Amino acid sequence: MPRTTLTPDQIVRAAIDLLDEQGLDGLNMRSLGQRLDSAATAIYWHIKTKDDLVRLAADAVWTEIPLPGMPIADWRPAAELLATGMHEMCGRHPWLGQAIGSHLVYGPGKTRFDDRTLAVYEAAGFAPADADRAAATVFVFVLGSALGPAAQVSLTRRLSPEALTEAVAQARIIGADFRYVRSRLDTTAGTGYAAAPDETFAFGLRSILDGFAGRLR
Repeated sequence: MPRTTLTPDQIVRAAIDLLDEQGLDGLNMRSLGQRLDSAATAIYWHIKTKDDLVRLAADAVWTEIPLPGMPIADWRPAAELLATGMHEMCGRHPWLGQAIGSHLVYGPGKTRFDDRTLAVYEAAGFAPADADRAAATVFVFVLGSALGPAAQVSLTRRLSPEALTEAVAQARIIGADFRYVRSRLDTTAGTGYAAAPDETFAFGLRSILDGFAGRLR
């Protein structure tokens, strides 16, 4: 039996689920209406365009990130909590990077995260302008770290296993012509990097925060 009423929150949550399953290209009002057991016109009553829906969904996921308490007692664990929380959230929602690159993403969820991030870096001892730069440095690093796994999800969804295997084989042939890439083929250095993205992320985050600590001394 069709649902008689919808709320914006129900629509956004269903949109996030659909985005997680099918990516940005798979989101449309018709599919969303089917998921909600409702007509697409009922969705438009609350949310006027697909772009608005993507913006709302892309903002809502930021509320999943745990925030350090205020006042900030120790900046580094707080910075690690925020960066790791963002990294994990991006892993749950691999479409987010594409959404940020193609839509104006703003709202209370993202602003809540940004505000606490700035508080952390000001508590560390950075002047406001440098706190902005520190926050941006970590943000770009975390978002960039999420691109590889997100691309893997998208490619696995779009391409057959045979096509993926062929692409990997061709990449290996190309890599064999380059000294440092060739030296890592079939080695722990090469396969471990791809197989353990969380370890690579942790190494990068430690390096960035070590650099911040050095500047603050």
